[in-house]
Amino acid sequence: MLTRRIIVSFLLSLSLFGTLYSQDEDPVRVDSSIVRLNVGVVDGRGRPIIDLDKSKFTVYEDGVKQEITRFAPSTAPFSVVMILDMSGSTLGFRQVIRLSAARFIDALMPEDRVAVIEFYDKINVLNDFTTDRRTILNSIQVANGRGKTQLYKALDQSLDRLSKENTRRKAIVVLTDGVDTAVRDKDRNDLERVPDANILSALRPSENDTLRRILDRSDAQGVTIFPLALPTGDPAKLADPTPRQIAMYNAARTRLQLVADRTGGTLNAIKNLEDMGLLYGRVAAELRTLYTIEYSPTNEKSDGKWRTIRIAVNDINLIARTRQGYFAK
Repeated sequence: MLTRRIIVSFLLSLSLFGTLYSQDEDPVRVDSSIVRLNVGVVDGRGRPIIDLDKSKFTVYEDGVKQEITRFAPSTAPFSVVMILDMSGSTLGFRQVIRLSAARFIDALMPEDRVAVIEFYDKINVLNDFTTDRRTILNSIQVANGRGKTQLYKALDQSLDRLSKENTRRKAIVVLTDGVDTAVRDKDRNDLERVPDANILSALRPSENDTLRRILDRSDAQGVTIFPLALPTGDPAKLADPTPRQIAMYNAARTRLQLVADRTGGTLNAIKNLEDMGLLYGRVAAELRTLYTIEYSPTNEKSDGKWRTIRIAVNDINLIARTRQGYFAK
């Protein structure tokens, strides 16, 4: 079960989407056990279906039917963190990034709240959550930096920010090649004593502790993450890449895919820089097709085991897609 100890100063007022307000009283401790799912539904041709209501959905956890406690339609606003990779590998095409990111903002709904974070040697919050498009677009324009790639620290800070958005729908859109400097260095160390013949199969990307922490935090908040994978850093473009270079790059891309799959997002690979704006627009369109469903699991054990989630729609011609499950911690 996803169990979190949440400290709430005082519960007084509940907005349309359950925003919490506090008073100057002694804090009240509340145990919360909620699973939140962002769910996409398509027909047999892959066309999104955006006009369903709560009665059309059934949720199963480990095969057991769950009671839906909260439902938000596809029109409900999101809180979105846009993360921009400003490390040295993106110096040559910053203007493409700015134009493409601006296209994404233009495609969002007016009520969507957006925070912009850049990462390189540092993690900078360029603006906190706001609906002011001028502020957001200015942040995109001034994003700048060079140096190392602190991808996972940026994701961690994004989840910190999103945790304050309470019960709003949450998503992260991250532009990166996936090669986090610290994680890559650990991969390199792990490969030091591995024979050349075993290099390509030696790394276990899913067993990285940093990645696991990000995924567990995303589970707890119901955050969907959409990575946009830059074409930089691919050793296949080198004249004579080493097995170690290939192994480390493949592990980085595998982790990006794991982030998308585990959170119910989509990994969009940018093969050509001129396609970046199109893919940003595709992510914005996908956000607009998602429903949000919450339930309190009937299995209350915090045993660390994997819980499988399945969403059924009461029309056999429709297909629902969401994250596959979570670890009950």
